[in-house]
Amino acid sequence: MLNLQRLIVLHELERRGSLAAVAQSLNYSPSAVSQQLTTLEREVGTALTEPIGRSVRLTDAARILVEHTRVAIAAIESAESELAASVGAVGGSLHIASLQTALLSLLPAVLETLERVHPELHVDVSQRDVSEAASGLLAGTFDVVVGEEYPGGSLPARAGLHRRDLGADEMLLAVPASGPWSAVNSLSEVATAPWALDPVNSAPGRWARATCRDSGFEPDVRFDGVDLLVHLQMVRAGRAVSLVPSLLRAEWAHGVRLVELRGAPSRRLFTLTRSARVAHPAVHAFREALATAFDAQRSVAAGRAF
Repeated sequence: MLNLQRLIVLHELERRGSLAAVAQSLNYSPSAVSQQLTTLEREVGTALTEPIGRSVRLTDAARILVEHTRVAIAAIESAESELAASVGAVGGSLHIASLQTALLSLLPAVLETLERVHPELHVDVSQRDVSEAASGLLAGTFDVVVGEEYPGGSLPARAGLHRRDLGADEMLLAVPASGPWSAVNSLSEVATAPWALDPVNSAPGRWARATCRDSGFEPDVRFDGVDLLVHLQMVRAGRAVSLVPSLLRAEWAHGVRLVELRGAPSRRLFTLTRSARVAHPAVHAFREALATAFDAQRSVAAGRAF
């Protein structure tokens, strides 16, 4: 019978692309990774890698093994989830990747709930873009991803991942509370204003620019970056206008006036986990706590005067 741990080394090589990256992810030395692969080649009786410059790539035989290894890993993970569910205890470690807005507005309440209700559960949180985080989810780096998608930019379904929607989050025009542009009530009125937006190659950046073009202008982007708090600071200082989600807690939008957009465009928030971990008590507990925090924060946002 083939050794599962050595198969996992091969699986990680297919995922990460280099022996050094595999060694880092599995906490092995590079020589130990090479030894594991050499032993596996001896077991199967054929070459599994071939040199490409200073790196290696997988042979056709190796790719066959990787596909079967994915199935084996999913089956083991599913068994672990069922076992944990049968015991009923929520503990261990949970690795979360999340977009910035959720980190600012939702995760503090979620972590407080989990710490109170499930004190044996240890949660690690990383800020990541959903596309990067989904790859990490498939590779086993993360257990749950909190992501977003914008109108016209739905994420394609990925095999092996389970999605659960949180709900819609309305997008708003952010202008200074006083001074230039503070009295505007539509997007077309800020056509000549400087803007603070996400990069053009990001989902929110593409959506924001397309929305401006639909209103008849190309935004003059003076502040280009992924940090929403920087965008809000530029708006607060009267240096720019921006497009922001209504989920923002009031303290982050202090000194900023939020204006509803025509048609009330919304992004959609969701969580992803590996299909084999859907039933895991820790994953279920996190998703439930996040949904509760989202509903509570959305109620607050809905009652906010614009």
